[in-house]
Amino acid sequence: MYDFHTHTFLSDGVLAPTELIQRAVNKGYKVIAVTDHVGPGNLELVLNTLTKDCDLASKRWDILAIPGVEITYAPPDDIDSMAFDARRLGAKIVNVHGETIVEPVEEGTNHAAVNSKNVDVLAHPGLITVGDAQLAVQNNVFLEISGRKGHGFANGHVWKTAQNVGAQVVLDSDAHEPEDLLERDFAIRVAQGAGLDSEQADDLLDMQPLNLLRKLGLLS
Repeated sequence: MYDFHTHTFLSDGVLAPTELIQRAVNKGYKVIAVTDHVGPGNLELVLNTLTKDCDLASKRWDILAIPGVEITYAPPDDIDSMAFDARRLGAKIVNVHGETIVEPVEEGTNHAAVNSKNVDVLAHPGLITVGDAQLAVQNNVFLEISGRKGHGFANGHVWKTAQNVGAQVVLDSDAHEPEDLLERDFAIRVAQGAGLDSEQADDLLDMQPLNLLRKLGLLS
């Protein structure tokens, strides 16, 4: 299992980073990205902590722990510069909190995220437009199929739109609590619920994470 979108008590999760990572180890995960919610004020603090904890966990345990962020409710005009700053401060993956249909995210957030070469994943992008999905292809931004309740309501639309334009897709838990970390059987069901057949679901779980790791420069 691979997961590129999780949260700790550095934002709105409940676990310390090292506990979250250890619980992922116990579930057999090979890769986990810890991507707490950030704005301009807490960006440096979050990345200072996550960089240290992820480095230690990766050295001691059989897992690759990736320090990252989820830029959340930022003004669209500031998303690219914040993503650049996150990379400068040590983020190995930069996610953006997309226009999920269950929250009042500012219109234009999806567009700003997929138009940035500093963004890796547009999380739960809701009713993403074909034009923005095409921009995601051009800038190699992955679109997320979400395992989180509420955010997953638009998974079918995200998958269909991504398929129509050839956008890359990744399935993540958006875990905030330990029980949110996905087991493979449930992840397959989430994928199938979004409209994927069995072969596509296996590819989403097994091959797409490797493509994202290559984008991040963490796999040759």
